[in-house]
Amino acid sequence: MSWFKRKTKGITTTTEEKKDTPRGLWYKSPTGKIIDTEELEKNFYVSPEDGYHVRIGSKEYFEILFDDNKFKELDANLESKDPLKFIDTKKYPDRLKAAQEKTKLKDAVRVGVGKSKGKDLVVACMDFAFIGGSMGSVVGEKIARAADYALKKKLPLMVISKSGGARMMEAALSLMQLAKTSVKLAQLAEAKLPYISLCTDPTTGGTTASFAMLGDINISEPGALIGFAGPRVVKDTTGKDLPEGFQSAEFLLEHGFLDFIAVRSELKNKVNHYIDLIMNQPLRA
Repeated sequence: MSWFKRKTKGITTTTEEKKDTPRGLWYKSPTGKIIDTEELEKNFYVSPEDGYHVRIGSKEYFEILFDDNKFKELDANLESKDPLKFIDTKKYPDRLKAAQEKTKLKDAVRVGVGKSKGKDLVVACMDFAFIGGSMGSVVGEKIARAADYALKKKLPLMVISKSGGARMMEAALSLMQLAKTSVKLAQLAEAKLPYISLCTDPTTGGTTASFAMLGDINISEPGALIGFAGPRVVKDTTGKDLPEGFQSAEFLLEHGFLDFIAVRSELKNKVNHYIDLIMNQPLRA
């Protein structure tokens, strides 16, 4: 016999019989649309009713872009140090360790190389779950090495940005990554190898001020927030009301900062179509 029964308002369900809905069974988009999580995954993590693109990480983007999800990860074990002995609410090494345990990632970017529609592609993808996708020395170094690998193998490079900006715990070392990554992308341009920048929600701060806006083509997902400082900071600084949709992907496309917006179901085809055109190769189906 159950040790507890609820009898308030005639409810007599025993604790043994009480059923909880499994967590993660349903997803509710910001517009209130509800979708089964399995269905969401099959739809590239896009809510079918309103087209809302749910934030995803490198694992999911690699599944979308690489044929049969087969790829080789580059520089997988690079980790940040703590040269500044930085402490805010906790020590920086403790924050890194907590982020690594939570995300199972070493830092805020992963780099993979594999076949995409049958041809090799290097992809560096940021993960917002790791300290807000902040750009520290490891992020800059891995993107620079990804560019070096693309140069050596004469391959196209794609960077998927999802970042809150430079990592404050590394201070000036973070800001140095803007110059380092920009130089590497310039070398890629000199070698006439294509660089595709995909801006996802959010792409802000030092990431926007460097590699995220230096693509041969700059593309975005629908509704992504893209800018240097956030809308609230810009409004507080300028003291002026901002245009409707300011810093949205659609606003930036209208004002010439983006080349096009791609929904995830079309991303692989559109990226490879561009690569084929720029490298004068037969178009792939």
